[in-house]
Amino acid sequence: MSSATAEPEADGFEQRLRQRAAAKSHPLNTVPTDTALAPRGRIPNTPLSVSLISFLLGSLFCFGLILFVTNGYQRYWWSTSQVGFFLAAWAAFHWGEFAVTAGWNRDKCSVDSFLLENGALYHIAHSVALFEYLTTLYFKPEWKLYPYVTAVGVALTLIGQALRSTAMIHAASNFSHVLAYRKVDGHVLVTDGIYRWFRHPSYAGFFYWALGTQLVLQNPVSFVLFAAILWRFFSRRIKAEETYLVRFFGDDYRRYKHAVGTKIPFIW
Repeated sequence: MSSATAEPEADGFEQRLRQRAAAKSHPLNTVPTDTALAPRGRIPNTPLSVSLISFLLGSLFCFGLILFVTNGYQRYWWSTSQVGFFLAAWAAFHWGEFAVTAGWNRDKCSVDSFLLENGALYHIAHSVALFEYLTTLYFKPEWKLYPYVTAVGVALTLIGQALRSTAMIHAASNFSHVLAYRKVDGHVLVTDGIYRWFRHPSYAGFFYWALGTQLVLQNPVSFVLFAAILWRFFSRRIKAEETYLVRFFGDDYRRYKHAVGTKIPFIW
């Protein structure tokens, strides 16, 4: 009697193991092949999470874009075209980070590729920017009426986004959101395309994207804070990253570094 029941239980256990193994290789799953790149945030790394986040970001993007192209919704004082562009740009940035990684760097793709868990300081900075804009708009709306500043900000934001996405696409599997401490198979030094003019185009792209959003909002305080914080972050990040790049590629990287600048002010 016991042997008759044990065999189906064993078969059921093996079937569950096969189902789990199949799930790990399912094309809809986002599981990086390198365990060092495994998601470390609190958002579950599942297709459901990815689809829900994409839906929410897409909805926010559409809401912001409508506000921007219709020059705001006049019924509510806060619903301006400037807020609309900021929300649309923010949503597009985070969706784009995941989309480009999924399309051109699949082995490193996970729910973390959205960069939504990019540190508390990141979210605090954007919250402060919105607070500055809305507070100034409420008490001194005339301080937000400089269309040429907003136009420059829109252009800078779009250029920054294009620069970052182009860099990620061109570098493909050589790009990583996480600083690489070891050289992996297939890791090559990319010096052509956009990398012919920018040594770290993804960093420069984000730097100018962020400053562009603050010009759109016409936030003088946040503009200065963003510039200072991002400059400090990228100067340290580039210095640390290039220590490993010299170790990986030796004189080839030294020559490339000497010939091509970062295009971020005062980071040579």
